[in-house]
Amino acid sequence: MDWRTTSATDQGRAILAGLVSPVDLADAYLDAIERHPDGARIYARTTPDRARAEAIAAHDRARADLRRGLLDGVALSWKDNFDSAGVATEAGSLLLEGRTPDHDAAVLAVATTQGAVCLGKTHMTELAFSGLGLNPPVATVPNALDPALVAGGSSGGAAVSVALGLAAAAMGTDTGGSIRVPAAWNGIVGFKPTHGAVDATGVVPLCRRFDTAGPLARTVEDCAEIFALLRGEPAVDLRGADLRGLRLMVLDGAPFDNAREAPVAAFEEAVATLSAAGARVSHAAPDCVAQALALSPTLFAAEAYGIWRDQIEDAPELMFPPMLERFRGGMGVSAPDYVAGWETLARLRAEWAAAAAGFDAVILPTVAILPPDAARLERDAAFFAAENLLALRNTRIGNLLGLPAITLPTARPACGIMLMGAARADRALLRVAAAAEGALRG
Repeated sequence: MDWRTTSATDQGRAILAGLVSPVDLADAYLDAIERHPDGARIYARTTPDRARAEAIAAHDRARADLRRGLLDGVALSWKDNFDSAGVATEAGSLLLEGRTPDHDAAVLAVATTQGAVCLGKTHMTELAFSGLGLNPPVATVPNALDPALVAGGSSGGAAVSVALGLAAAAMGTDTGGSIRVPAAWNGIVGFKPTHGAVDATGVVPLCRRFDTAGPLARTVEDCAEIFALLRGEPAVDLRGADLRGLRLMVLDGAPFDNAREAPVAAFEEAVATLSAAGARVSHAAPDCVAQALALSPTLFAAEAYGIWRDQIEDAPELMFPPMLERFRGGMGVSAPDYVAGWETLARLRAEWAAAAAGFDAVILPTVAILPPDAARLERDAAFFAAENLLALRNTRIGNLLGLPAITLPTARPACGIMLMGAARADRALLRVAAAAEGALRG
């Protein structure tokens, strides 16, 4: 059996049952990465010595009946903005070339303590500031479904490592959609927890007030187990998750503006499936959503440029020009406008909480477009800018409103359906998502 293409939790159960060794799993993944023709465009660097040492320790614990949890011995990839001790962490940017931290990021340290095996670091968009995944200065990750297309960003390498069987699951980050866009475009599950639910210490920042770490995996159960592992708590019990009687709100309005035919059709088909499985579906379009989206240029670009201005302006020639332009978009935002924007967003978040209070989840297409052609994005700056805005538009709603959100695959390739929960109700959302996943998979 090729365990590389099974879920992380199934691998954990197989290790417990003695059906497979963590050492064999780690070696199989490292060998597959080395042999894959696009391995160097997916992984920035592997950590074979660390992986094998951790796998051997997990193997010994399994033999002694001392496993630390379901994911003990399971191999994960880590986006290249998670600090890793003694191993370069460059966040997809030549500005950080050679940057080698002394300590693991907090979540990597916790995962290691709980027995997860670190395979290495995956490629990403420059400093995590794009939903497309195009990165000409360093590496553009190929889409798992069609290598001529972009994989999505910024956690593109994370998503593709899972989709192609080069990791059991992956850790990424999400500031405006960077977990959910590549997960949707590569046919897997991606979970963005509520901001602050996962420790961000040791994660290279983009916008600290939005940055969130979370898993990309094959199943909702995988995401729930990884989320629990990182928080040091038992995973939410997904047994018996059922859509019958659950209240789902289709978020009309902004998520469908200029949306392409395939993502909309995939979403409508998925909604019909959820409804047939017993969900009570209704539609709404609260005004606060469009108002929150209008704050994006003020809040995201200003903080990103404020954090990275000195490094960028010391060597702007090292950046892909459209990315440089995106960062410099924050240059003209005044301090009063930035503060006022956050004051307005706090009010809009309260309005949203009231509007969505009667629902178990809010649903919408994960991404309004399909993954674009990488070559066209690289040669056409206007196309890059327009597609990037559409790629992130729907996912950004969850970040702006402070919500946990998860994307599930639909029956159509590269099309996801997103479920958003209430702020800090991550575990409840995972249970709703498990019910939805069961219905969508038939």
